[in-house]
Amino acid sequence: MGTASTRLPEGRYGRAADERADHTLRIVGTVLGALLLALVGWLGYHYVGQSEISGQVITFQAVSDEKVQAHLEVRKDADASGYCTLRSQSADGAEVGRADFRFDGHETRIDRVVTLRTTAKGSTAELLGCHAG
Repeated sequence: MGTASTRLPEGRYGRAADERADHTLRIVGTVLGALLLALVGWLGYHYVGQSEISGQVITFQAVSDEKVQAHLEVRKDADASGYCTLRSQSADGAEVGRADFRFDGHETRIDRVVTLRTTAKGSTAELLGCHAG
C-alpha cells in the first residue's frame, strides 16, 4: 500500500506565500547590508583620510598639585596647523584641568612636553582630540 503525497503539483498553483516572503526578506537584507557597508566605508574614510592632524599622549606625570606634564606626539601634514586638547582628572574622576596646545610649522612629526595647569592634583592626562585650524 502506498502513501499519498501531500505535496502540491509543481507549477500548478504558483509560488507559496512563504517563498515570496523569503525572497522579499533577502532583497531587503541585501539593500540594508549594502547601505551599512557604504556608511561604514564613508565614516572610515572621513575619520582616517580627512584627518590632517593627530596626536597621542606618550607619557604624563603630575609635577605638583597645580601642574601635570604630558609628553605629546603630534603627526600632521607639512602645511597644516592646528591644536590638540588635553584634560586632566583627579583621582575621584573630576576634571581639574583642560587646555588647547597649538602646533604650527612645517614639521610632520612633533614631540613636545607640555604643561597643563590644574585646580587640584591631577592623576591623568588625556588627549581629547586634535583639530586642524
